[in-house]
Amino acid sequence: MSENVRLEPGQKAPAFTLSNDAGEQVSLSDFADQRVIVYFYPRANTPGCTKEACDFRDNVEEFDAVIGISPDTPAKLAAFRSDHNLNFHLLSDPEKETMKAYGAFGEKKNYGKIVEGVIRSTFIVNKGVIEKAMYNVRATGHVGRVLKDFRA
Repeated sequence: MSENVRLEPGQKAPAFTLSNDAGEQVSLSDFADQRVIVYFYPRANTPGCTKEACDFRDNVEEFDAVIGISPDTPAKLAAFRSDHNLNFHLLSDPEKETMKAYGAFGEKKNYGKIVEGVIRSTFIVNKGVIEKAMYNVRATGHVGRVLKDFRA
């Protein structure tokens, strides 16, 4: 397994263009003049990912924009949106290239074992620049912490 990338505040956010849950292309550059939350999660409709997504849903008005990225297919993301009335962008990264560019895919501990997978991570991107990078976050209570950082 390889060493994980870690982005730092002040770095340019890696560009991406990915398919959303409707099969449309969405790019980070679509939000060039905004402060946007970009978060990575392992899999739609799992307990932790659902908790985190619903917390973003309930607070989405507090942010300029929210983008959730997982390796799920657009069809699975569409079901996730429908099942939980999600009101923000859900993007599919099946090749995990965007995740790797952000350091959100790589080595992590899972039940005491080192495995390779999606690292639950959140970034505040301000006009294309990393303002805050949070790795290995816990789903429960995370959106509240992001909101405090966003308001600061």
